[in-house]
Amino acid sequence: MSETLRPLILDLVAFVAERPRPYAEVLDAWRTNCPRLTVWEDAVEAGLVTLHDGVVQATDRGRDALARR
Repeated sequence: MSETLRPLILDLVAFVAERPRPYAEVLDAWRTNCPRLTVWEDAVEAGLVTLHDGVVQATDRGRDALARR
């Protein structure tokens, strides 16, 4: 995870850690037109958030990353 994106990725994890959120809500809140800002993709790839049945939530790994923040 890039040090530049790390704070943004953890903000996304915190957003879904508050409560599971619908995929559409997450993408609406975290949409970007900049191909260099891959917050959603990086969070999924790092195993910090998961998408299941249209709902996004923080994983245990994501919650651990927040606790270490």
